[in-house]
Amino acid sequence: MKKILSAAAALLLATTAANSADLYQPQPIPVDSAPEVEIQQSSGGWYLRGDVGYSFNKLRGARFYQGGFSGNEVDFASARVDDSFTVGGGVGYQFNDYLRGDVTLDHMTKTDFRGSTIGTCVGGGVCTSSDAASFRAYSLMANMYVDLGTYASITPYVGAGFGATYVKWSNLRNTICDDPATPGCNTTEHSGKGKWRATAALMAGASIDVTCNLKADLGYRFRYVDGGNMFGYADNGGPGRDKGFYSHEARLGARYMFNNNCSQPVAYEPEPAPAVYK
Repeated sequence: MKKILSAAAALLLATTAANSADLYQPQPIPVDSAPEVEIQQSSGGWYLRGDVGYSFNKLRGARFYQGGFSGNEVDFASARVDDSFTVGGGVGYQFNDYLRGDVTLDHMTKTDFRGSTIGTCVGGGVCTSSDAASFRAYSLMANMYVDLGTYASITPYVGAGFGATYVKWSNLRNTICDDPATPGCNTTEHSGKGKWRATAALMAGASIDVTCNLKADLGYRFRYVDGGNMFGYADNGGPGRDKGFYSHEARLGARYMFNNNCSQPVAYEPEPAPAVYK
């Protein structure tokens, strides 16, 4: 009887263990989700820039002393300047994703001046002169820009600049052809003057990412240059001065960024789940 009970108990335990093994299901091993990839943006750095442009110039007027130093200062009857090209460069610093500044030196190529004056002829009556000269200008500017966000590799911006412009006038040639006392045309040459002048500018445009470090720049600049000396005294006429000028400039340039983070994110590949054996 004891042997029968012992055998029955052993059979019951073996059956229970087998059923427990069949009911066991291994829990799935959790797989970590892919980490969020962040591309490190450049928070700042030095850059070099270069620009070329075309300047639509407007002279604000010109004046001269009629009858020498003791005479009255009067306006030119007409005064205008031609358009010109500009070329320049500079160095700057990107403070963050929205603010940058630079110092630039720009050269305005030879700009022709044409004008006329009306005065008293030597032999009496009214004489009209034609006047011709030219000037070149060099602007040293400190500029600040606000970048307005990047949209598909295009970053619009606005900016302002202040500085000084050295304007160097050539000699002015004053020609009179209608004086009855002096037949023919007579030309008087006045020595040109040069002077540093206060300058202000407003800018707007957009930069385009060409590569990680190189940006193309297409922009507009309005520049105001204060008035100053224009030419000296000669033959009982002069000196003269211009009232300053302003320009509307279409500009094309490039900026090369140093220390820009050009690293690319590494694609995430999850590790394979370990095999589970029963």
